[in-house]
Amino acid sequence: MGAVVGDRAVVLGGSITGLFAAGALAEGYREVIVVDRDALTGVREARRGSPQARHINGLLARGARAMEDLFPEITAEMITAGCPQTDLTGTVRWYFNGKPLKQVRAGLTNVAARRPVMEAHVRDRVQALDNVRFLERYDITGIVHTPDQTRVTGARVQPNDQESAAEEVLEADLVVDATGRGSRAPVWLTAMGYPRVEEEGTKVGLGYATRHYKLRYDPFGTDHSIVCVASPVSPRGAIFTKTDSGTVELTTYGILGDHPPTEPEGFNAFVKTLAAPEIYEAIIDAEPLDDPVLFRFPTTMRRRYERLARLPEGLVMMGDSVCTPNPVFAQAQTLAALEALALRDRVRRGTPPESMEFMREVARIVDPAWEMTEGINLSYPGVEGNRTPQLKLLHAYMRRLQDVATRDSGVTEAFMRAAGLVDPTEALMRPGLVLRVLRG
Repeated sequence: MGAVVGDRAVVLGGSITGLFAAGALAEGYREVIVVDRDALTGVREARRGSPQARHINGLLARGARAMEDLFPEITAEMITAGCPQTDLTGTVRWYFNGKPLKQVRAGLTNVAARRPVMEAHVRDRVQALDNVRFLERYDITGIVHTPDQTRVTGARVQPNDQESAAEEVLEADLVVDATGRGSRAPVWLTAMGYPRVEEEGTKVGLGYATRHYKLRYDPFGTDHSIVCVASPVSPRGAIFTKTDSGTVELTTYGILGDHPPTEPEGFNAFVKTLAAPEIYEAIIDAEPLDDPVLFRFPTTMRRRYERLARLPEGLVMMGDSVCTPNPVFAQAQTLAALEALALRDRVRRGTPPESMEFMREVARIVDPAWEMTEGINLSYPGVEGNRTPQLKLLHAYMRRLQDVATRDSGVTEAFMRAAGLVDPTEALMRPGLVLRVLRG
């Protein structure tokens, strides 16, 4: 523990964002309490409060580096525990517009694990911190604040596994809202007299279904994953990957209401239409370990806290509480890790985070990922939104870039460095790369 910046921080939500935040805050607060409505300790399967945990989740390359920064040697721990390592451009077989990209080993590595397993590894590291404790099976009923409503001073919680349990107040110097898309922070703020936070998003009508298998036929070869990215040319997608415990995980998806069925025969028929025929060939002869489970994702969402004129001190929002991008692009966990690093940097400077200043920094972290994927969402003609001439030109350029990447591994590497949030999106517009793309 470094310089003390406060006595207690309370983290609302014990999923991956809350765990990252707790790890960051433990360096500067005498006590960190993580509150969640579910049981957390020892859990290795999907929790009721985390429905997306039944589906493929992943850290991008930059997110994997951020997680390692927050919890040194966690990557090696996960590999030792049986989680396979992958290279985003070298062991992932990407299909864009129905065509496979040229592969190259580029050091964009990550560890593949089912969401509950990754959470368990991170939670074990957080639980090992002497000044962190978990408050499990507690509902979050609200926040408390000073009479002048300029500072949040704690959170109200209540046990959900006891009849007639009394509400409790957890006093805190800092409250972190990591409760996800369903965050009640906008309601709490308006009740305190603050303006309603602006929200924006795009209706994508996404639906994805997941199933796990033991394979009898191996379609991977030396690869780790096979990923079909949906596009206007090939509007259905899938992620088919090796994961922990020797199983494989398949999440397949469609947009604008074209969702995969959960009935096994219909699910298989949907998979058969994908651009990568080897996925269907592998699952049709595999041993299913469960039935398909569907998750609907109607709209992307971003809350613009940074545009408010003021916020009460002692309250910050992180992760999906701020931004829920299209999950197909696997950005959410990476953004949460980067936000946690920003939180830790402030703690290490010896000062508690100022709410408004920190939310502006969160916005700067989110901006590149949000702008990239919202632009991709609008490449589908059926998705409503404003397509400026510049965006149309960008769509044309990206189609050309992806086509060239089927033959040029250097273009694949540049593309995936941007997609993995390692390089800024502007890197795809560097003159040398643009010339390479235009020449084909």
